[in-house]
Amino acid sequence: MRRIVVGASAAGLAAAETLRREGYDGTLTLVGDEPLAPYDRPPLSKQLLAAEWEPEKLALRTSDDLAKLDLDLRLGVAATGLSLADGAVELADGSTLPYDGLVIATGVRPRRLPGEGGHVLRTLDDALRLRDRLTPGRRLVVVGAGFLGAEAAAVAWRLGCEVTLLEPAPVPLAHAVGTDVGEVLTRAHLERGVDLRCGATVTEVTEDGVRLADGELVEADEVLIAIGSLPNTGWLDGSGLTVGDGVVCDEYCEAAKNVYAVGDVARWYNPLFGTSMRIEHRTNAAEQGMAAARNLLNPDARKPFAPVPYFWSDQYDMKIQAYGYLRGHDEVAVVQGDLAERRFVAAYRTGDRLTGALAVGVPPKEIRRWRQAIATRASWAEAVRPTVSAAES
Repeated sequence: MRRIVVGASAAGLAAAETLRREGYDGTLTLVGDEPLAPYDRPPLSKQLLAAEWEPEKLALRTSDDLAKLDLDLRLGVAATGLSLADGAVELADGSTLPYDGLVIATGVRPRRLPGEGGHVLRTLDDALRLRDRLTPGRRLVVVGAGFLGAEAAAVAWRLGCEVTLLEPAPVPLAHAVGTDVGEVLTRAHLERGVDLRCGATVTEVTEDGVRLADGELVEADEVLIAIGSLPNTGWLDGSGLTVGDGVVCDEYCEAAKNVYAVGDVARWYNPLFGTSMRIEHRTNAAEQGMAAARNLLNPDARKPFAPVPYFWSDQYDMKIQAYGYLRGHDEVAVVQGDLAERRFVAAYRTGDRLTGALAVGVPPKEIRRWRQAIATRASWAEAVRPTVSAAES
């Protein structure tokens, strides 16, 4: 009997550990395309990029911890194909591994732009390569003012770089967090002298910087491309799995019989919100890895994976935390604090339900009660209206 986890990521490691913890004692293969043992990615755009941490601090487990899992560890070799009919995974080294159960945790890859050069920020090597270039006075252009781009811009500013942040939308992150909250986060860059340009579409990276759609050349010594990511599903072409912005799964994270997908690559139906979603957040990756492993081991006692997603972001002196599913919301209301002071909690409505909450500059306990309300499917009227009315009186 062999269980295979493809993807030596936080999600993949969580799945492998759970399989062992829950009693699976057969062959357990962990495949990773990078030569490194599983490491944490969120610090790449924060502590590691800022040179506050060194690479060894990112390791998710020690070598002794990994040894105790008794893994058939295949690092530095990518999966290249999957045959559902044969129950086998093909690897880049030419080997074929049969399986009785499979967990797909292959994550995502950064979107690119036409042209030569330009950094991306997904792997440890990516982060170290960029870090070596971020010296005082260097001109950095960051393409994309999402959370990753904004975090990297904040670090580069702190390191003494001249930072230009280019964003095609009128307000960064408005599609995810709302216009008012997006403008609050925007002001943090402007106040520090970051050249933030909204409505700027980059068409290519050049030797001298980036070219905009209107023909303007924005000069730079370094360019970071942070325009989103694509799920790593190419190796599944022809496998028979349904792929659509990720590996499509049911509420149990199952994509086919005894085949589960977890982490950034998984698009699963979350019954708590009644919709299909793909979440690129660290906490979700670990929780989903554990949930899918349990479902694989116990097919007669499977449980739907119905979390309240959580993410955080560090930008300058701001600690941003959010619970729920904010995309596609119908309304945003500030239920605590003040936007102008960058110390607040904002609640998000979709239909007649509270579906999200985002906090800036407040202790974690201040937003946890909103997580509970989201988890219990609280209506907007019962969860938010009394708070808003009290604030207005």
